[in-house]
Amino acid sequence: MRNLLNFYLRYSAWFVFAFYVVVSCMLLVKKNPYQHHVYMTSAGAVAAGVYDVSSNITGYINLRDINEDLQRRNATLESEVIELRHRNRMLRQAILQDSLSRVDSLGQFAFIVASVINNSVIHPYNYITVDKGRCEGLEPEMGVMDQNGVVGVVNVVSDHHARIISLLNPNFRLSCKLRGNDAFGSLVWDGKKPTEALLEELPKQVKFHKGDTIITSGYSAMFPEGIPVGVIMESARGEDDNFHTLRIRLLTDFSTLSTVKIISNRDIVDIRNAETDRNAEADRNS
Repeated sequence: MRNLLNFYLRYSAWFVFAFYVVVSCMLLVKKNPYQHHVYMTSAGAVAAGVYDVSSNITGYINLRDINEDLQRRNATLESEVIELRHRNRMLRQAILQDSLSRVDSLGQFAFIVASVINNSVIHPYNYITVDKGRCEGLEPEMGVMDQNGVVGVVNVVSDHHARIISLLNPNFRLSCKLRGNDAFGSLVWDGKKPTEALLEELPKQVKFHKGDTIITSGYSAMFPEGIPVGVIMESARGEDDNFHTLRIRLLTDFSTLSTVKIISNRDIVDIRNAETDRNAEADRNS
């Protein structure tokens, strides 16, 4: 306490000086319009600068939340597009058969948004890890996509994480077709570039052009029909003269992958049961 009093007494003249300076500045600003205007302008500029810096910092911190919100909205829109596409196809079939009674509703597909926490593109067999798992509704053999196209398929699931077999993995093959053509082939990564893959076993009679879009065929319970996969770059030499092998530029940029959507097929149990019954019947007949 004595040291504090000694400090005040030693610098009392400075404290009195500072007090009078502050009072003088306040009186100067309040009593003189010009000085008041200069002060307010300076204060406004300083405050604006502080607010701008604060806004930039807050915006940067919130970027991840904003991105995830956009992905959730995008997932909802994607689901609606798939439903509308399905309705459109069923309407065309119903018109051709002169029966609108075949039109049904589709709430078949839903999407679960997840963040990528680990990803590889340089290995011979690449995998992706996401921050969602069984507790969030993920199961093995669920398809995975991002805002551009197909990413892979869920392989291993824990309570809150999941491993995905990337499209950049030779063990993953995807049934695809040209947009506007029902002929399909099998897409596989050849291990060369993370931006390219091969579409194999496409029938020889199929006509194609450079830049044509490759989409999912819908012949798998993991992916609905029509999800973009890539565009045709060129024809690659195939071992079978009865089929085309095409080099495809993938639409998904795996090097910047941050948020993905896992596709949940609500009819997967019925589909698997039907396939199991069909296979059992085939075994009995053979």
